[in-house]
Amino acid sequence: MSLSRPGDAVLIVGAGLAGLFLALKLAPRRAIVLSPTKLGLASSSAWAQGGMAVALAQGDSADLHARDTIEAGAGLVDPVVARLLASEGPSRVRDLIALGVPFDRTPDGALAQSLEAAHSRPRVVRVAGDLAGKAIMDALTAAAREHAHIEIVEGRRAEALLQDANGRVRGVRCEDGTEFRAADVVLATGGVGGLYAVTTNPPQATGQGLAMAARAGALIADPEFVQFHPTAIDVGRDPAPLATEALRGEGAHLVNGAGEAFVSDLAARDVVARAIHAERAAGRGAFLDARQAVGARFPEHFPTVFNACLAAGIDPRSELIPVAPAAHYHMGGVVTDIWGRTTLDGLWAVGECASTGAHGANRLASNSLLEAVVFAARIGERLRGDGVAADTPIVTPPPVPLLPDVARTELRALMQNHVGVVRDARGLYATLERVGALCAAHGPCHPLTAARLILAAALQRKESRGAHFRSDYPHVSAPKRSFLTWQDIGTNMDAAAAP
Repeated sequence: MSLSRPGDAVLIVGAGLAGLFLALKLAPRRAIVLSPTKLGLASSSAWAQGGMAVALAQGDSADLHARDTIEAGAGLVDPVVARLLASEGPSRVRDLIALGVPFDRTPDGALAQSLEAAHSRPRVVRVAGDLAGKAIMDALTAAAREHAHIEIVEGRRAEALLQDANGRVRGVRCEDGTEFRAADVVLATGGVGGLYAVTTNPPQATGQGLAMAARAGALIADPEFVQFHPTAIDVGRDPAPLATEALRGEGAHLVNGAGEAFVSDLAARDVVARAIHAERAAGRGAFLDARQAVGARFPEHFPTVFNACLAAGIDPRSELIPVAPAAHYHMGGVVTDIWGRTTLDGLWAVGECASTGAHGANRLASNSLLEAVVFAARIGERLRGDGVAADTPIVTPPPVPLLPDVARTELRALMQNHVGVVRDARGLYATLERVGALCAAHGPCHPLTAARLILAAALQRKESRGAHFRSDYPHVSAPKRSFLTWQDIGTNMDAAAAP
C-alpha cells in the first residue's frame, strides 16, 4: 500500500538532526519524515554532548578548522570538503540560533567556545556544558511540528529501497509492508554503533541505511573506519553513557588505577582510545579524573555526565570516573558528492550514514553535528524546487528478515571482540566465517549486511590508519580510501577479502 503520491515529495528516512534540519530547509517543498519511533527517541543526535565545532572566535578561521579536520583524518579527508564544512559552519550555527537553540554565552554575550581533542583553537559551541544534542533536537522537533510542509510519520521503520526498472530510487518499503513513494529519497538513518556490545549509540543504530543502499547497488566508502569514543563511562549500562571530551578540554586527566597518566589528554580520539584499551587489557584500568578541573561545578556545567555517574553510584566531584572505549561514530557510509547525491539516481544521503569525505580515518571531535547541518542545507538547496518523477512500475525488492535477539547479541559480541579498537586477520576471518553462518541461518538482515561491509573493508586494509588499527599490520602505507559495492562482496566475500 502506498501512502504518498509519487512525484511531489521528498522522503526523508530518519528523524535525527540531519533529517529534521533538511526537512526545514526544503520549504516550501513537501517533505515526509519517517521516524521509527516517537520523534527524538531513537536519535544519536539527541545524545551528543560535546557540541558543534565552528570557527567563530577571534584568532580562529575556516582555514584553521579545515587544517585540523584534515590532520585528524589521517590522510583520507577530502580537503575540498573540509574547507566547505568549515566555511559554511558559521551560517548553519546562526540558523540554529534563529530556531531557538540556546548555545552557551560568555558574560559579554559572545558564543562560549570550548577546546576539544585535536583542535588547535577553542571552537566547540555547547549548551549547558553537555546538553547540545538534546537542546538542538528539542528546537528542531518543535519547529518541524509547526511547519505545514512537513509530514512526520512516526513508528514506521524502512526496510528496503523501492526502485524502477532503470534503477532509480522511487521510495521505500517499511517493515509493516507499507510503501512510501517519492520523487527523491534521502537517507538520514544514522550509524552502526548498535553492532557493538559497548556503544554510546541507540540500539537501533545497526547500519540500516548503509545496508539498504548497498543492497540497492549504491557505492559504499570506508566502512572499516568506526570511531571509538575513548571515554564511555564504564558502569555496565547498554548503551554506555558518555563522558564528553569537553571534560578534558576543561582540564580533566586520564589516569590508570595507580593514578599514573598514560596518554596526552587532548590527543586524537583514536590515539586515546588505543591507550585506554591497552591500560585496561594490562589490568591497570582507566579513569577520568575531573575532581580538580570540574569538581563542585559538575551539576551545573556537565549535568548529563553528573547524573549518569550518580545513577551508577559514582560522585565525580570526589571520585574517579571509570572509562572504556565504545563504538561511537561511523566515518564510512554511502558515498555522496558535495550536494549529498549518491551513485543511485533519486537517492541522497546525509549525516552519519553518508560518506562525504569530511572525516577520513578519524573524525575530528564535534564535526559530526556540523557535517549534518551543512550537508542537509546543501541537499535542501538542490531539492527545494518542485520534484517531478514519472509514476513508473516498481521492481519489488526481496523481503528483509529481522535478526533474532539471540543472534544480534552474538553479533555484537563478535564485533566488539574482533572488529574493535585493535584488530587482526585471525579475529576478522573468524568473525567473517560466523557472520556468514548467521546469514545462512537468518537471511540478509540489515545488521549482518552492515557487518559484512565493515569486515570486507577491514580485511582489505592491510595497514593501521586512524580508527582502523591492525596489530598484524601496525604501520601505514600510502593513503587510499576504500570503495566497494555489495555486488563486489555479496556473493564471494572470502575471495574479496583474501590476503
